[in-house]
Amino acid sequence: MCCVLAWCGEDYDESLFKDSMKKTISRGPDQSRLWVSDEGIMGFQRLSIMGLTPEGMQPFSHEDSVLVCNGEIYGFQKLKDELIKKGYSFKSDSDCEILLPLYYEYGTEMFQMLDAEFALIIFDSRTKEWIAARDPIGIRPLYYGYSKNENIIFASEPKDLIGMVQGEIKPFPPGHYYKNGEFISYCDIAKPQGVIKDDIETVCRNIREKLIEGVSKRLVSDAKVGFLLSGGLDSSLVCSIAAKESKEPIKTFAIGMSEDAIDLKYAKETADYLKSDHTEVIITKDDVLSALDEVIYLLGTFDITTIRASMGMYLLCKAIHEQTDVRVILTGEVSDELFGYKYTDFAPSAEAFQKEAEKRVRELHMYDVLRADRCISVNSLEARVPFGDLDFVHYVMSIDPEMKLNTYNKGKYLLRHAFEKGDYLPFDILWREKAAFSDAVGHSMVDYLKAYAERQYTDEEFLNGCEKYDHAKPFTKESLLYREIFEKYYPGQSQMIKDFWMPNKEWEGCNVNDPSARVLSNYGDSGK
Repeated sequence: MCCVLAWCGEDYDESLFKDSMKKTISRGPDQSRLWVSDEGIMGFQRLSIMGLTPEGMQPFSHEDSVLVCNGEIYGFQKLKDELIKKGYSFKSDSDCEILLPLYYEYGTEMFQMLDAEFALIIFDSRTKEWIAARDPIGIRPLYYGYSKNENIIFASEPKDLIGMVQGEIKPFPPGHYYKNGEFISYCDIAKPQGVIKDDIETVCRNIREKLIEGVSKRLVSDAKVGFLLSGGLDSSLVCSIAAKESKEPIKTFAIGMSEDAIDLKYAKETADYLKSDHTEVIITKDDVLSALDEVIYLLGTFDITTIRASMGMYLLCKAIHEQTDVRVILTGEVSDELFGYKYTDFAPSAEAFQKEAEKRVRELHMYDVLRADRCISVNSLEARVPFGDLDFVHYVMSIDPEMKLNTYNKGKYLLRHAFEKGDYLPFDILWREKAAFSDAVGHSMVDYLKAYAERQYTDEEFLNGCEKYDHAKPFTKESLLYREIFEKYYPGQSQMIKDFWMPNKEWEGCNVNDPSARVLSNYGDSGK
């Protein structure tokens, strides 16, 4: 991960800008650089992943135009070769160096050409315009707000913007670019590009091939790569594909509570099967509670699910950073939104399932993707998300939703069936029921958090505390505690997150007051 910032206007405060950059130094601990002009100021903090030489340091320039990008451009060499033929030259092996020449050739049409996860900012010296853009899923973060003179300010994280902007801080909409004061959609990744009605074997073959390609391209790195392994279907598939693609044993990492970790045994079984170099991290109640304040600050959210699931991920990535030389992490996020959660088993129709999937994909940047980015980047690591591969997402979102409904008596059947052949995983891992990450680290972890929150408020204090908020009103003592910690760091900025991540309460069986799948009637053997 890297960090990008830009104050687009002559009213910038350079000292304040530099102080803001320090808040996210962990995103780019290797090197920092400023570009300052009469038109504004731009900053970049580097975590060296591709093109490790000094020439790969940003901002990149071309004919006095300037660009910063936090991104990974897959297949960039082909684009680079085409640009060389057109007369462009390059100083580094960095994938992001191609972006400014690409913009000169194609303008804003370039964003549709990229197979990438990115957040970038450009100052076009020819027109004195500022352009910004974000990848279609929002895997790389970008936020914005306005100065007192109504000039727009961009930053990788909202904490950078506190003190620089007046009023609301907002997430930059994924799949959009900004130009001339407007946010323009270039890709709605959640919208199907038609309806795929192939037979199930054809669909599953394409799922398998596209996911393998999504993992394979994310193994390319000049820095060392590791894998988060929960022992659940999604992370296990990523690890399995990577193990088949790699010449050396892959490095896998798992975490669990000291007393009741559900996932550790499944992660070890998977690691043994894949013959990976496996590391277990054991955490305690004290580890969890002492990290709560820090986790909410680094996340910039009040959402219950995101915070719970971040506790284990943050502590695991902290251990990876402190104890290894791994700098790139592959994870299993985005699969649930595509293939279904436990609660989507209750979808009343294929149309309802599809509508819910589209909603979840469009909101990913506020929940699971946000969690993965912050927990990983705050520990100076880079996250890569194979299930978020653009070609893969386009394909799965276009599969006839009748096929994605759980009519097979097994959630995510298409994904499981796609890898049934080829010895990718042990049978019991491939067909294991899903357990939520926050629960699978250990049911005790969530129970400790809820009990801790209960001790903070009397019933009267809880009711009075909830009434202070209009947007996303807290509804449990746990949610009130998280909201009050959030407000300490991001006062009045709750609109950055749409609402609480919860099952669709309009569906029968889903009107619950806790986001954990544990409260659903179909949870079954998921927690065993």
